[in-house]
Amino acid sequence: MLDLSIIILSFNTRKLTLECINSLVKNSENIKYEIIVVDNASSDGSLKEIKKLAKKYPIVLVKNKENLGFAKANNIGIKNSKGRYILLLNSDTLIKDNVLGEMVFWMDRHKKVGVSGCSLRNRDGSVQASGGYFPSLINFFSWMFFIDDIPFLEKIIKPFHLSHSLLPLCKDKRHFFRQRDWLTGAFFLIRKEVIESVGLLDEDYFMYTEDVDYCYRVKKMGWKIIYLPRWSIIHLGGGSATNEFSLVSEFQGIKTFFQKNKPEWQLPIIRLFLKGGALARFFLWSVLQRKGLVKIYAKAFKIA
Repeated sequence: MLDLSIIILSFNTRKLTLECINSLVKNSENIKYEIIVVDNASSDGSLKEIKKLAKKYPIVLVKNKENLGFAKANNIGIKNSKGRYILLLNSDTLIKDNVLGEMVFWMDRHKKVGVSGCSLRNRDGSVQASGGYFPSLINFFSWMFFIDDIPFLEKIIKPFHLSHSLLPLCKDKRHFFRQRDWLTGAFFLIRKEVIESVGLLDEDYFMYTEDVDYCYRVKKMGWKIIYLPRWSIIHLGGGSATNEFSLVSEFQGIKTFFQKNKPEWQLPIIRLFLKGGALARFFLWSVLQRKGLVKIYAKAFKIA
């Protein structure tokens, strides 16, 4: 059995996908791995270029006839995998150093950890927020209405999103691992036994919040979710989604999460919070004359 199956989704991200693959091949040592590229019906020449790389590297190419989204396409990759570990890796990432080999070795020594993630960094090396705590009525209200921007409040209300670097909980203290409720799906290292016991990603999520849902199910089964800032990768962000698509998809995903995992009476309240948060941002960006953002939050208000 291979040590690691790396699943990369490709959707009109030809340049990013090629850079991602080249970076991980260059920097992965002492592990046996395969790269499974699942293409969601790209029209930018991705397939042709990936086929060229497949002649040099251990790449399995899966071609979808339509864009199936994040969860469903990754599940196809998982079903084709042979590794002891599965890594869901965004195409807009760059691997540096021997992150994959060292994290697999770490997971081998920590048998109770079901899912782990590393530090995500911008190209300039600054730290991105990654993961957070499961959504509740309290922390979701705090997120929607800017309350979690208040310094040190996160000690009282654990934030759903570690959304900015001002939060002490978001500080990237190297060499210290910490437990999180959920981790960002851009780098999502899963133990094979977890998939065998918990199952695949929930395909009711097209894109966004499926990582929250999966970690919720993983923790219910008794596995740990660990963030490992000792290791880091570059995450460029936004490779295959517009800001509008991202926001609308996350709003939809939040509603789906509450429908599936929370008491029925909470869903109308969450929808009210979503509408209120979208409306507040609509007026804010209107005052600041940011027409693009005004349009995005107008649409978000309608679907909330």
